[in-house]
Amino acid sequence: MLVRYANLVRLPHTVFALPFALLGVVAASFRYPVAIRQLVLVVIAFTAARFVAMGFNRIADKDLDARNPRTRTRELPAGRLSPAQAWIAVIVAAIAFEAAAWALNPLCFALSPLALAVITLYSYSKRFTWWSHLWLGLGDAIAGPAGYLAVAGRWSDPWWLLPVLAVAVTLWVGGFDVFYALQDETFDRAEGLQSAVVRFGRAGSILLAKLMHGLTVVALLVFGWAAGFGWPYVAGVVAGAAILAWEHRMVKPGDLSRLNAAFFTANGIVSIVVFLGALG
Repeated sequence: MLVRYANLVRLPHTVFALPFALLGVVAASFRYPVAIRQLVLVVIAFTAARFVAMGFNRIADKDLDARNPRTRTRELPAGRLSPAQAWIAVIVAAIAFEAAAWALNPLCFALSPLALAVITLYSYSKRFTWWSHLWLGLGDAIAGPAGYLAVAGRWSDPWWLLPVLAVAVTLWVGGFDVFYALQDETFDRAEGLQSAVVRFGRAGSILLAKLMHGLTVVALLVFGWAAGFGWPYVAGVVAGAAILAWEHRMVKPGDLSRLNAAFFTANGIVSIVVFLGALG
């Protein structure tokens, strides 16, 4: 049963954004002491929030997933988990998230309902706007500022430090979600769903992803400068940029055969190398 729940939310994909949550922690550590307790609570809060987001998305999309050849083998449409079982897990995860936010500090707890709203309402965004890619990115981007606030208990100085980090992660996630949606172009058009590939076609979507990822690199560099990171961080961002460039070379409008390698491999590595650079 635990394996089914892990598959429901693709638990290994936690690697995508967790390093950016920890990047916020590292940035805060330049001004505030970091306790092991805080670090553990950040990991719990992030993992629980991601479970809520993914679990709720699977529930909201279960009928669509059942009609999509690519997704019909997922836990809910395949019947390996019932909607009731999924709902129970999502509710438990939401409670765990709120408990972790409460244990961190009053500011995190006060903002936690807003975070839950952003990550759950995303599931319906692609029904009415192609901007859903950026909505998904924003849901992941909450992690970075949240990691900072978990340690500091107050907003950053300068005030724009955390928004810049959020912009970087929003564009990073949004860009690779644009890539991921390429394989569902036919299905999305048939179902009346909104996505970049439906709006702009394959070539236009790939160009959009290039723009997003280019701006991601710029935003990460600005964030690192404002946070006080040194040259190892810059090296990490440059390495991440090289990986993104490799990712874009693998995905062509007429050839999506290497899309999964680009999505699962490249993006998992990008966040890790940037975080390791920050530790340096």
